[in-house]
Amino acid sequence: MGLLDGILGQLGGADIGGLAEKFGISPEIAEKAVAALGQSHAEPGDTIQGAAAKTGLDAGTLGQMAEQLGGAGGLDKL
Repeated sequence: MGLLDGILGQLGGADIGGLAEKFGISPEIAEKAVAALGQSHAEPGDTIQGAAAKTGLDAGTLGQMAEQLGGAGGLDKL
């Protein structure tokens, strides 16, 4: 998680543990969700729906996580 936490820190201080706690999920699931959001953002189609398909998390939670990470601009940095 260190590298991902470092990247998230550059996005405004978010960290995997903090995201996990905020959304009531394990740090491992939060890490997978952030990775899926970053990957899906770079692919054609809807970022949130793509990440939902990859993780099994609901789109509402992933949308809130994406906003917490800085929206599209934040996801561009992932």
